[in-house]
Amino acid sequence: MTSSGEGWLSDGLEVPGEDFGFWAPGVDYMAGWREAQESADRLNRALLSVGFELSAVRAVASTNEDGQGVVRLAAWPGAVERLARLLEASADGHGGAA
Repeated sequence: MTSSGEGWLSDGLEVPGEDFGFWAPGVDYMAGWREAQESADRLNRALLSVGFELSAVRAVASTNEDGQGVVRLAAWPGAVERLARLLEASADGHGGAA
């Protein structure tokens, strides 16, 4: 998933723990990361479709220590507030079903 600029991953929205931890021999981290990346891309496309900029909020693929895919949300507080309002309005309008 890309945005308008080359530096969209280094624009100040750091993801704590993104590059932290130990890699265990024999764990297929890439399979988990690929699964997480597909989900992160889908969420990023959805965020773009409702007017968010990926420089303000984005999904980031990662893995946990067992190699399972993890999607983290990296965002500025204002973007999180806007996303929360959007989700709350969606839940109110559709009975909370996803």
